[in-house]
Amino acid sequence: MKLKPTRILLAAAVMMGIGGIAAAAGTEKFDPGKREFEATCATCHGKMGEGNGSYAFYLNSPVPNLTVLSRNNGGVFPYAYAYAIIDGRQLVKGHGQDMPIWGLRYTVEAAPSYDDYGHNSEVFVRSRILSLLDYLNRLQVK
Repeated sequence: MKLKPTRILLAAAVMMGIGGIAAAAGTEKFDPGKREFEATCATCHGKMGEGNGSYAFYLNSPVPNLTVLSRNNGGVFPYAYAYAIIDGRQLVKGHGQDMPIWGLRYTVEAAPSYDDYGHNSEVFVRSRILSLLDYLNRLQVK
């Protein structure tokens, strides 16, 4: 089977387009933790996590500076404590009344549109919180 020149040119253009998209996509690394932080936390905690978000003024309690969690914990990032605060489904001392219960919200968001397949929403919840904790750990001041 012989290919016509127009088909060859079309195939080449498609391949170049795909290569260009892949190259453009490779210039910025996808960071799920940063994306999660910017979408759910930055409004209150600020873009850099310092507690100065645009909504912080309207809250009843001060918004914590998330960049000093390690410093305030002897130089070690408090993963378990921070996880429990973000998840919020269990009572934790220090969980401000204005802090949303993200574990419950993520569980609702994880609900499938159709119930005809196995589904474990807890995996979805944990992955979102863990990616957020990874990002918060990277925000810590030295």
